[in-house]
Amino acid sequence: AKRAGAKMVYTALILYYTLESDKVSLKDKALIVGALGYLISPLDVIPDAIPIAGLGDDLAVLLFVLKKVWGEVSEDVKSKAQDKLKKWFDEDEIPSADDLFKDSTTDTPV
Repeated sequence: AKRAGAKMVYTALILYYTLESDKVSLKDKALIVGALGYLISPLDVIPDAIPIAGLGDDLAVLLFVLKKVWGEVSEDVKSKAQDKLKKWFDEDEIPSADDLFKDSTTDTPV
């Protein structure tokens, strides 16, 4: 459960820090705001109270938007997200979150 939580938090952090960048287009910022808004909204396609599936739709939305804006994600953003993640999760939970976002051959989100 913690690994899944780390993945979702890492995705949200990357999107949040990307949103702060001046280099990101208004269109991409709108996508990010929509995804982060969906994450915190009490109205979901699948209610968060339903175990596993309830947060699955939130993660799917976050990953969909992350894939759309991946070209705007700087190394600085990834580093900030990792640093924050290390404060909230144990070290052994973090690599699984990082692996979620890249294909082993292309370094692009899956």
